[in-house]
Amino acid sequence: MQQCFSLTGCLFQKVLNPDLQNLGARRVCLMTDKNLSKLPPVNAVLNSLAKYGINFQIYDNVRVEPTDQSFLDAIQFAKKGEFDAYVAVGGGSVIDTCKAANLYAASPSAEFLDYVNAPIGKGKPVTVPLKPLIAVPTTSGTGSETTGVAIFDFKELKVKTGIASRAIKPTLGIIDPLHTLSMPERIVANSGFDVLCHALESYTALPYHQRRPCPSNPIERPAYQGSNPISDVWALHALRIVAKYLKRAIRNPEDREARANMHLASAFAGIGFGNAGVHLCHGMSYPISGLVKTYKPKDYNVDHSLVPHGLSVVLTSPAVFAFTAQMHPERHLEAAEILGADIRTARIKDAGLILADTLRKFLFDLNVDDGLAAIGYSKADIPALVKGTLPQERVTKLSPRPQTEEDLSALFEASMKLY
Repeated sequence: MQQCFSLTGCLFQKVLNPDLQNLGARRVCLMTDKNLSKLPPVNAVLNSLAKYGINFQIYDNVRVEPTDQSFLDAIQFAKKGEFDAYVAVGGGSVIDTCKAANLYAASPSAEFLDYVNAPIGKGKPVTVPLKPLIAVPTTSGTGSETTGVAIFDFKELKVKTGIASRAIKPTLGIIDPLHTLSMPERIVANSGFDVLCHALESYTALPYHQRRPCPSNPIERPAYQGSNPISDVWALHALRIVAKYLKRAIRNPEDREARANMHLASAFAGIGFGNAGVHLCHGMSYPISGLVKTYKPKDYNVDHSLVPHGLSVVLTSPAVFAFTAQMHPERHLEAAEILGADIRTARIKDAGLILADTLRKFLFDLNVDDGLAAIGYSKADIPALVKGTLPQERVTKLSPRPQTEEDLSALFEASMKLY
């Protein structure tokens, strides 16, 4: 992944076009969404591609929080276009949609569920070569420019699932913090919460040497390997940046230092969790998003109900880390200290409660909704939320502490109210 810092107008002329030319691109798919298509980052790309005479088509029908159908629509566009390179300009929804379009255009005979994670799909390994994909993130959250994961809502089951393979990782990521200056407050917050949980979950995930199964053939190994010495470096570095800069980035849109550091933290955490994986916060978040009722968040210009991904993840974080801290409590205590807790007199057995309380204070200070009840859920919804979590084995099995259905029910209940 390449990191680039420059004024937006110059960025694509100095970086994007030479890279496309070096890749031999003759027919480029530019993928974005309706809102971004009117904003400076996309306009800069369009102007630059036109100036350098690069043949392209734009697809701007990406859905915020994609569904299987929105993936299929983009895939159909990609198949018809016969593109030899892709450029994704947007947040995780755009980049993930572009990954899927690239994959299935390169494998036109594949059924949609062939590459979707088991047990919902068949989870087949990707053996076809993909076209180059350049990812230009405009949010600071998913780290999708660094990962081999593409997430979507599977409407039939009302849960989120995805595709996970190293083969779909973008060829290049262009990191320019000026792209984030137009993000409204709540989008900055919810994106940042995703970074926070990426870092926390990958650092506390099941250690790599305990992960099962361990296939001997590398192509059969999962994208997520469990916490390991390399991912730990990225996770802790990202967590320290979040602790220092997230509140500043939310409260002051002109704080370029904070916005720049959060943009980097997103990529750093992406490298960490893209290697180690995430666990319960993410596994439980997928039905929280998938079963959304009428909730519409502030600052999101959408025509459908949605729970932003970062919000759906962070609302369960106090309960989750209180639960997982029985395993590797020293890591949970270290995370709490990084986030501001005074642990000088703390007992190791209290690590989970300390981290949970630290997270609650952090979220309260940032005006986060008071638990799942505040976004439309009640205790009556818990069985459906648990049912939607059970298929998320790709991530839930990376929890350092195994969980039963009763455990999941208790975690959802504890997350109904935070404060």
